Amino acid sequence: MLASMSAPLPSSTAPRSRHLAAIVIALGLAQIATWGSLYYSVAVLAGPMAEGLGVSRSLVFGAFSAALGASGLASPWVGRAIDRLGGRRVLAGGSVLGALALAVLALAQGPVTLFAGWLLAGLAMAATLYDAAFPALSQVAGKAYRKALTALTLFGGFASTVYWPLAWSLESTLGWRATLGVFAAILLLVVLPLFWFGLQGAPVPAAPSAGPDTPAPQADAPAGPRFLWLCTAFAVSSFAISAIGAHVVGALGATRLPAAQAILAASLIGPAQVAGRVAELAFARRLVPIRVGMLSFGAMLLAMLLLWAAGTAPWLAFAFALLYGAANGAMTIVRGTVPAELFGRDAYGSLMGRIARPAFFAKAAAPLAVALLLANGNGYAPMAPLLAAVVGVALAAYLMAVDGRR
Repeated sequence: MLASMSAPLPSSTAPRSRHLAAIVIALGLAQIATWGSLYYSVAVLAGPMAEGLGVSRSLVFGAFSAALGASGLASPWVGRAIDRLGGRRVLAGGSVLGALALAVLALAQGPVTLFAGWLLAGLAMAATLYDAAFPALSQVAGKAYRKALTALTLFGGFASTVYWPLAWSLESTLGWRATLGVFAAILLLVVLPLFWFGLQGAPVPAAPSAGPDTPAPQADAPAGPRFLWLCTAFAVSSFAISAIGAHVVGALGATRLPAAQAILAASLIGPAQVAGRVAELAFARRLVPIRVGMLSFGAMLLAMLLLWAAGTAPWLAFAFALLYGAANGAMTIVRGTVPAELFGRDAYGSLMGRIARPAFFAKAAAPLAVALLLANGNGYAPMAPLLAAVVGVALAAYLMAVDGRR
C-alpha cells in the first residue's frame, strides 16, 4: 500500500506521493508507540501497579477510566487546535505531555499521584491517538486521504501485539516503575522526533473544494440530526469495543474454553483487525466508506451473537475473535472516513474532536459498567446479549445517519 503511494507518477506529483508515504510511516510508527504506551500497557501493568501502590486493581482501572473521560473532554479543543495550529505542533506537544504523564505514574506514591498521572495521560491520548492523527493526516493527504488513513491504521493495529509482550518482559525484569520510565523515554526520544520531523514542512491547507470524491461541507450538518445519529453510532459501538477490550479474556474463559485456548482466541483479535483493514483497502474502489461502515456494524453485531452462542459451543469463540477483530479493524477506518464523506473536510479536526468526545465517555464507562453487571452473581452470561443489543442500537443509529447517502 505504501508502495502504491510512492509508485512512479507524473513529475509534478511524484515528490508529493513519496513525501506522503514518509509521513504515513512516521505517523504509523508513532501510533504504535503512543497506543502501546498510553492505552494498551495498562492491561499488563495494572496488577503490578496496584500491588506496588497498595491499592486495588479496580482503583487503577478507575484511574484509567478517568483518563479516557479526560480525553473525551479535551478532544474538541484538540481538534480545534489542529485546525488552527496544524497537526505537527499538536501531536508533538501531545507526545511531550504523554512522556510527562508516564513519568508521573512511574513516580506515583499513592492514589493522588496515580490519578494525576492518568489524567495527564488522558490529555495526551486526545492529542496523539487516531482522533488527532486522522485530521493531521487529512491536512497533507488530499485525495489520497482514504488510502493514507488505511495505511496508518495498519501500523496502529500492531500496537497491542508489540506492547503487551514488551510490557510483560520489561515489567518481569525491571519492574513496573522502570517500565513506565522506558515508555516515557520512547515517547520523548522516538515519538516526538517522528511527529516533529515527519510532519516538517507539512502546511495547513485550505479546505478542499467540493468534488465527486469529497462532498461539499454542509454548514448545518454537524449540528443536525445526521451528526447526532453518527455520534450516537460511534459512541454506542465504542462502549461495546471498550467492554470487549477489558473483559474479553474472562468472557472467552466463561465459554468453558481452557485458559490457554481462551487467551489464544483473544490474541487473534489483533491480527484480524489488520486483516479487516487490508480487506477495506482491497475493496476500496468498489465500496464507498458509508457502505464499509454498514458492513462493519453488521459484522460486529454478528460477532456478538457468535460470542453469545459460544456459551453452548465454545469453538465459536475463535469465530467470534476473527469476525470481531476484522469488524473492529474496518470500523477504525470508518470513523476516519465517513464523517468526511457526510460533512466534508472543512474544519475536520474540530469535527473529529466533537465526534470523539461522546465516544471517549462511552469507552470510559464500559469496563466499570460490565464489572458491575458481573457483580450480580451471573458471571459473564449477560455480557454477550447485552453487547449484542448495544451494537444493534449502534447499527440502527448509523443507518439513520447515512440514510439517503448510500
